[in-house]
Amino acid sequence: MIDIRQSVRLWFAPERVAAQGETPDYRFSLANERTFLAWLRTALALIGGGFAVDQFLPHLRSVWRIGLALALLAAGVLCALRAVNHWVRCESAIRRGEDLPASHFPALLSVVIAVVALAMMVIVLAGWAG
Repeated sequence: MIDIRQSVRLWFAPERVAAQGETPDYRFSLANERTFLAWLRTALALIGGGFAVDQFLPHLRSVWRIGLALALLAAGVLCALRAVNHWVRCESAIRRGEDLPASHFPALLSVVIAVVALAMMVIVLAGWAG
């Protein structure tokens, strides 16, 4: 639990991250920041998709609509939190001259999005056929 608290504290203390190791070539830090921003765009798209499912599919059974909307919203929240955590971990590794940390999150996010997309395909096909 202490490790999690320390990690979260680093999210809000970039000066502590900058104090680690040596100052890298700025291009690496900027590339890390662009990756962070791409993850945030993905999170915003997932959140927008969750709201769209909830607002624009009123004829869908409530259980399906709410389930799909919540799955997309939860994926967006996780993606946003993972983005900042990954940015801090990568920035620290870059400054210390270490390998970048491995992450299983992209695979997990891909599976969640694929499952939601498949569920939406089934719903669309069932609505079209019926």
